[in-house]
Amino acid sequence: MNNSDLIHNTIVFVKQNLENAEGGHDWFHIERVYKNALLIAKDEVCDLKVVQLGALLHDIADSKFHDGDETIGPKKARQFLESEKVDEHTIVQVINIIENISFKGGHFDKTFSSIELNVVQDADRLDAIGAIGIARTFNYGGFKNRALYNPEIAPNTKMTKEEYKQNQAPTINHFYEKLLLLKDTMNTAAGKKIAQQRHLYMEGFLAQFYAEWDGEL
Repeated sequence: MNNSDLIHNTIVFVKQNLENAEGGHDWFHIERVYKNALLIAKDEVCDLKVVQLGALLHDIADSKFHDGDETIGPKKARQFLESEKVDEHTIVQVINIIENISFKGGHFDKTFSSIELNVVQDADRLDAIGAIGIARTFNYGGFKNRALYNPEIAPNTKMTKEEYKQNQAPTINHFYEKLLLLKDTMNTAAGKKIAQQRHLYMEGFLAQFYAEWDGEL
């Protein structure tokens, strides 16, 4: 099977699996990450097929929507790739991306590293910041019925991985617990450059939010 057929089949598979997904983790999220990954990969020496498959399959079964089970995504990805007769080396590379891409409160040591993971991880994190990152954050907060903001509940930037997964704090806190931290976690030159601009946009949004909350504007 040539690469274009494999990518086409992967897109069809992902669309089917994420048909009823929450709005911030649906096919359009995958598509944006895929486009970001292709853009970043232009400046890196990497295996483009691994980047493409990693980007398309990275959220095939996000643990947030499967009772915290982090094994479902890798299993589904492996079953699909084996059905497409993908070679074992490529499958292992893609699985390693899926298992190591997440932020998880920032207190997570990657057990694997590769240029391809760096590219896909940056692409995924770019979709968590800027205008779309803000929209996704509030969409997920609404999905979880969380408060927009509560001045009496301070952000917790020292959460363990398990505390991060169980966190029910107001949505604004998520900016301090994750979104504003992502700029400094980017791996690639292209990722860092794009993240800088999106970070500034979020800072402007927060300044406006607090001014409106306090009745100053």
